Amino acid sequence: MAKDSSKFGKGDIRGVAAPESANNAAAQTSFIPLLTLGIPPNPVMALMVGAMIIQGIQPGPQVMTERPQLFWGMIASMWIGNLMLVVLNLPLIGMWIKLLTVPYRLLYPAILVFCAIGVYSLSNSQFDVVITAMFGFIGYLFVKLDCEPAPLLLGFILGPMMEENLRRAMLLSRGDPMTFVTRPLSATLLAVSLLLLIIIMLPAIRKKREEAFVED
Repeated sequence: MAKDSSKFGKGDIRGVAAPESANNAAAQTSFIPLLTLGIPPNPVMALMVGAMIIQGIQPGPQVMTERPQLFWGMIASMWIGNLMLVVLNLPLIGMWIKLLTVPYRLLYPAILVFCAIGVYSLSNSQFDVVITAMFGFIGYLFVKLDCEPAPLLLGFILGPMMEENLRRAMLLSRGDPMTFVTRPLSATLLAVSLLLLIIIMLPAIRKKREEAFVED
């Protein structure tokens, strides 16, 4: 706590350093549940899980032993990235500030153009660009409908894994779906999931959640 709190909001560097330090710490510590448990804590890490699965890497405790070069390389990249941020931001801070003055109506089309160029350069396919535009429009609709991106990304990433294990369970049970309620572990997990859904759907709980997620 600063001795003179009246300086905050009037150019005090501590008012900028505190939230930026917290943001940087949160971004790097989000790798902990991803690499140790294989659970993405936010939408960005869910995309990271998808990228790792595409490369044939299964996030989880085995990553540190089976792929130590990936694990320690990622740790080293965090140190190098922070060092590069210091080297680049200090001399180029004036240029970054100038970028903030660019009107959004000019910046947004430029971002779309670069996204389209990047997608097209992967396989030189116009169909990929069309697919990207379609998903962009779908994402715009989701934003207008106040849909949370985290559950969608988690479902997109974890869905194939759930389907694979569902097929495996059905093969072991010879097509009997009652195996999920007769086995103690699966029955307990299903009961807990159902209980959580019921709790979330309660009017009092829903009202508190809506109040908590309302942006000031």
